[in-house]
Amino acid sequence: MTGPGDFDLNRRELVAGGSAAAALTSLPRGAHAETTSMDRPTRMKVSLTVNGQRRDLELDTRTSLLDAAREHLHLTGSKKGCDHGQCGACTMIVDGRRINACLTLAVMHQGAEITTIEGLGQPDTLHPMQAAFVKHDGYQCGYCTPGQICSGVAVLAEIKAGIPSHVTADLNAASQVTEAEIRERMSGNICRCGAYSNIVEAITEVAGRPA
Repeated sequence: MTGPGDFDLNRRELVAGGSAAAALTSLPRGAHAETTSMDRPTRMKVSLTVNGQRRDLELDTRTSLLDAAREHLHLTGSKKGCDHGQCGACTMIVDGRRINACLTLAVMHQGAEITTIEGLGQPDTLHPMQAAFVKHDGYQCGYCTPGQICSGVAVLAEIKAGIPSHVTADLNAASQVTEAEIRERMSGNICRCGAYSNIVEAITEVAGRPA
């Protein structure tokens, strides 16, 4: 319901809006152009070492690392699944650690060493993790697989470096490759097809334990 004062309020808003519009139209010539120029994207040069090769780019500072790889370097192996860091399909290895490439800006990684799925191996020279995924059928539709494989490689490096996880029982003991450790560390990589048991088998084999 509205009261008598509401119409007066609406009228005052209309008058105020009209006054604002009139003020805008009365701006000096060129003022509008100056205002819109502020909307132009800020670009910055960034140098990245991607899969062992230096790549020099000039990017909108808002460009994510994932979009830089896919749209500018045409490395489309890393997938855009959720674009919110929730599915892991975009996982890359940056300076030895895995990250969600959709959540970080490319310009934040000046001089970084970046490995995407293309840098791990190619069809004729598969990385051991890629070969294990094929052997154990660690994929179905394949969309999440590049992120799963990059994450799997990084998981084994984390365990070897003694970085604990939420399920590590003894923080003073050397980390062990167990099914619980693998499942916990890989929990950020979603497989909508549900190939989780096969993924664990593949990672376990690469770790050197019987799958």
